[in-house]
Order: sequence, then structure tokens, then C-alpha cells
Amino acid sequence: MDSHGQNEQQVVWAVVGTGIGPLLLAATRAGLVNVVFHATDPVRDKALDRLASRLGSEPVEAPGSPLLAEPIHQVEAYFAGRRRDFELPLDWSLISGFNRQVLRELAAGVPYGSVVGYGDLAGRVGQPGAAQAVGVAMGSNPLPVVVPCHRVVESDGGIGGFGGGLETKRKLLALEGVLPEPLF
Repeated sequence: MDSHGQNEQQVVWAVVGTGIGPLLLAATRAGLVNVVFHATDPVRDKALDRLASRLGSEPVEAPGSPLLAEPIHQVEAYFAGRRRDFELPLDWSLISGFNRQVLRELAAGVPYGSVVGYGDLAGRVGQPGAAQAVGVAMGSNPLPVVVPCHRVVESDGGIGGFGGGLETKRKLLALEGVLPEPLF
């Protein structure tokens, strides 16, 4: 409890180098709460301000924190090709409603090396015809890579959009063997 008798949310973060560039990982006592692509200084600072605003606590850089040890280990193993599934507690507090429902289904039901269409994912959560809303949910995913929104593609075979950029999506799908590695 803080000096006002409130439970203060502890938020710790670190930046991890990966094959797709630096990722910011942030965690609370409940679990991994945020993953941010392209975590250069300006992107990182904006993400940390947003986290502080949303969670009511100033995030603290703590790469050695026990709250981050396993997320860092698993992310590094994933990019090294030694891990296919993330087994981490997740803090879903940054997302709610339909978006949370879709992301939970994605995390549980679309394994490494496979893809799903936006419409198919909508059907899995009982909302056939809500493909566009699934796209919005993917764009609001606070836990990309760990909750694999890169595995959601267009039904006509197109790659679809991606908050981390299409080159990043292609690299993630290539890492998982869905797409060939880019030649250059």
C-alpha cells in the first residue's frame, strides 16, 4: 500500500534486442502486461507514458526484476528458435471486452507455425461476420509476439495489416516457418 492506503501497481520494464529490433517488455505482479515493437528511445518513452497513464503507476526500468526474468528468457528463446510457445502469466488489464475475448482465443487456439483468417477467428468467438472487428482487436493487442497477432491473415491469402509493420510480420511468420525467409 502507498501512503494514501491504495494498492499501488508495480510496473517494471526492460528493452530486449531481438531479430525484429528492440522490444520493450513491461510486467506487473499479475504478469506480462505490454510488449512494444521498435522500442527506440522516442517509442519507448511514449509507451512508458501511456503505461503510466493507464496503470496509474510510473514504470521502473528493471531488467533484473524477477517479474521480467521469465518473459525475457522466453522471448530470447523464441527468437533463437528454441521456443514455440510462451508459458507466461499475462496481465490483461490493458484490454477488455470483445478485444480481450479475441486475443485470448488467439493465444490459446492458434499454435506456432499456423495462421488463421480474421473471419475464422471471429467465428471462433461466436461473432461470424466480425472480421473487421477482429482486425481492430489485433491492432489493439498490448502483447504482440506473445499473443501472436502476426498469425492472423486475410482469408484470400493476403498478409493483412500489422501494428509492428508488414516487414516485422513477415519476419515473424518466416521465423515460424509459415513464410520463406526474405532473400534480402
